[in-house]
Amino acid sequence: MSTRADEPADGSPSIEEVEASVQRTLARREARARVSGIVYPALVLVGLLVLWELASRYLGVPTFILPAPTLIADSVGAHFPILLKQGWVTTLEILLGFGLSVAVGMPLALAIFLWPPFSRSVYPLLVSSQTIPKVAVAPLFIVWFGFSLLPKVLIAFLIAFFPVVINTAVGLESIEPEKIFLARSMGLGATATFFKIRLPNALPLIFGGLKISITLAVVGAVVGEFVGGDAGLGYLLMVANGSMDTPLLFAGIVGLTVLGVAFFLLIEIAERLAIPRQAERRKAGARESM
Repeated sequence: MSTRADEPADGSPSIEEVEASVQRTLARREARARVSGIVYPALVLVGLLVLWELASRYLGVPTFILPAPTLIADSVGAHFPILLKQGWVTTLEILLGFGLSVAVGMPLALAIFLWPPFSRSVYPLLVSSQTIPKVAVAPLFIVWFGFSLLPKVLIAFLIAFFPVVINTAVGLESIEPEKIFLARSMGLGATATFFKIRLPNALPLIFGGLKISITLAVVGAVVGEFVGGDAGLGYLLMVANGSMDTPLLFAGIVGLTVLGVAFFLLIEIAERLAIPRQAERRKAGARESM
């Protein structure tokens, strides 16, 4: 009986069979890692909610102090149209503030990277400006710009833009000199080196800054609504607090949490599309941890 050249004569598995088996094992591990990344946090959340519900029911905690999760869910359902309407206002403020932070932060980071005198002049001021409480600046914006959309957007911008600047500048700087020397030896000019080597190398840090920025933009929008808002989820929280409607207060917090998580996930999806190799590294790390 004839055998294939790559098939062992003693009947042991061939190289192709071994490779196929390894690929199937890796695929199963990746699937388990993806499932566990969703199931484990969900189980912890469900467990906390169950404990919260039992404590609220059997320890006699007043509703105005800590309502049960079921009461909060009822409040979300009863006030869903209001939450949706006010959530749209907050979403607009978040997106405009975040977009402005990107539009200003990235060119500023590029100028810091490309022009050392500018970096020495501006960078210390940027760092020191972060010690100013943004809540203290918010009333000043209300005086200057009134109760319109603009002051909320500016507050969200002020809180959100710093991570974009810092992470972009650090990402552009953090590259091995050997890669630059290799690019020069291959005849690449400064512009080609920037777009083909330096910028792709900086993308993980840039997206890290964007993730931080989008969550801070949520905080900034709520701060603006607290100080001088007449609409939005932050304003709804103030109204619920004034009327001692604690379930509605928690419902507004749930809405803000959903917004923050949704925007964070959108940035992460964009990161995976822009940096496929980063996703592969995460998969490799998940395989090693299994």
